[in-house]
Parts: sequence; structure tokens; C-alpha cells
Amino acid sequence: MCLAIPGRIVSITGDQPMMRFGQVDFGGVGKEINLAYVPQAAVGDYVLVHVGFALTVIDAAEAKQILADLERIAVLTAAGDTPA
Repeated sequence: MCLAIPGRIVSITGDQPMMRFGQVDFGGVGKEINLAYVPQAAVGDYVLVHVGFALTVIDAAEAKQILADLERIAVLTAAGDTPA
């Protein structure tokens, strides 16, 4: 199983479609992410990221729900419970 994490694009560099990169914020942690698969992505957009590549653009509400779900899983795991 693969896991893609949502992040918000804070800046974009590169003109060539395959060499377009974005600085993406993951809750205070910034990473440079390849944007080749999401040519429509713009600064401020949320993207799902897997192994350094943005796979799709998602809306802010969906991104916030995913992050809340991941936080819930982390809390339950830390408490020794298994998520339902």
C-alpha cells in the first residue's frame, strides 16, 4: 500500500514541464517536490505527494480532512489502540 500526504505549495520554480518544482509545506516542514504530474498546480494549491512527486491537486477542505484523519491515527497508535 502507498501513502500520499497532502501539502500546500508555497513557491514554484522551473519553466519546463518535467523540471517544474515546488516548495511544499507539510505542517511546518518544507520539501522540494516535483510538479511534473500536476502542470495546473499553482502557489497556494494543496497537492497529494508520494515519494517526492505531487500526484494530484486537491481542495483545501479535503487536505484538512486527510491531515485530521492522519493525526487521529497517530493519536490512537500512540495510545496503543488500532484505528477503526
